[in-house]
Amino acid sequence: MRAWLNERVRTLYPGAFAFVMATGIVSNAFFALDRRVLSDVLLGVNVVAYPLLVAATIGRAVGHRRELGRDLIDPRLVFSFFTIVAGSDVLGLQFMLRGDRGPALTLWLVALTLWVLLSYFSFAVLTFVNSEKSGADVVHGGWLIAIVGTESLVLLGARLAPTLGASEQLAFVGVYTLWGIGIVLYGIFITLFSYRIFFLRLEAADMAPLFWVVMGAAAISTNAGSMLILSHPDLPFLQAMRPFLEGTTLILWAWSTWLIPLLVIFGVWRHVVCRFPLTYHPAYWSLVFPLGMYTVATYRFSLAADYAPLRDVARAGVWVAFATWALTAVGMLVGVARDLSARRVASGAAPARS
Repeated sequence: MRAWLNERVRTLYPGAFAFVMATGIVSNAFFALDRRVLSDVLLGVNVVAYPLLVAATIGRAVGHRRELGRDLIDPRLVFSFFTIVAGSDVLGLQFMLRGDRGPALTLWLVALTLWVLLSYFSFAVLTFVNSEKSGADVVHGGWLIAIVGTESLVLLGARLAPTLGASEQLAFVGVYTLWGIGIVLYGIFITLFSYRIFFLRLEAADMAPLFWVVMGAAAISTNAGSMLILSHPDLPFLQAMRPFLEGTTLILWAWSTWLIPLLVIFGVWRHVVCRFPLTYHPAYWSLVFPLGMYTVATYRFSLAADYAPLRDVARAGVWVAFATWALTAVGMLVGVARDLSARRVASGAAPARS
């Protein structure tokens, strides 16, 4: 068992915290729609999963530095580490919704620190380490996890700002700034992503679940914009941004809505037309999260726009997100069980005799 755990730590997927993101956002969707029992159950899952993933990440940094370093300087994987930022913020939001300000503030500060380090490090990797400059074929939907991490700081920060006393105005300036940075980054990455899928050869294997992060990044930007619209910063120049906020948030919600059928088409092409096998991979949590985030974003946007019919979309969407979460969880558990069973068989097999 110890050898199995060590191997799992050594090969830990850089985007493993997407599990916390997916579980937390579905929990928050249920909380918003007054399904508190389900919301609390999923909070309990995250309270266990988050420290385990933190311990595994620290264990990898201590015991498997070479593997961790290889992932950090890989342009295809480096942005996956932003799941730690987003996972911390989503868990913080779960606590904040229940009035637990202390854990929420701690998680937000941890996430902010990691975001600063990762944002500059990841761009340094693209600029200096990726010396071969292999081209746009390294671009994939997972790059937009950087935007998800950025906007997650806005969501939790906007809720924390009114509780920070003398630092309230500074916090609001910060979260507005982060929202703007996220929008700019989305514009950059979606341009590169569009070039990748329209003008370069695309195989079925390239149509990974991470494609859904393109929609998820737009949805979380919508959610963050709606949160800022519903906030009331006591600064005239931030109040003057409200028309821009409202227009941009509407566009982002419309764009994320338009993307959903397109992503379904991509999935059909991958698994039905090309018959690519549908097997569990940790990246599938990056498909669950956008579905949950779209649900929350639509609900929050309905409040910001004062347009009640959109809440029916959210009420239906939360069950789609939860069903997808449950199926992915079953796939994860089955995969773990098979892995353990295969290891027991291998370790119990008698050595061959000559």
